[in-house]
Amino acid sequence: MALNNPYAAYQQNAVTTASPGEVTLMLYNGCLKFIKQASLAMENKQIETKNTNIQKAQKIIRELMLTLNMDLEISKNMSVLYEYMNHRLTEANVKNDRTILTEVEGLVVEFRDTWRQVIQINRQQQHGQGGQA
Repeated sequence: MALNNPYAAYQQNAVTTASPGEVTLMLYNGCLKFIKQASLAMENKQIETKNTNIQKAQKIIRELMLTLNMDLEISKNMSVLYEYMNHRLTEANVKNDRTILTEVEGLVVEFRDTWRQVIQINRQQQHGQGGQA
């Protein structure tokens, strides 16, 4: 199928060649995409589409939870926040409440933007160390 669809082949290649940090960033962006699609579907009274997209966002959040190193205190804190977001998505789905989706979207944006900064700092440190060697 990827051979017939160049975009699908590109996406597959982007994921398989990405660093773990970049994959995490992709997960955050995917989660945001599904939350926005769910919100639009909710607005348009497309209940099945809303449900499907909320479930996709929840799967991503569960995947992010699985990647946490629970030996670290920050991971325990992040796990609580991921659990909260997951619960709020369920609530938004049941209540058809777009304000809850907006709340979760804001949290995911904060996580994503922070993660993006971590990747940039890490790249700068690697580049700086490489130049000193």
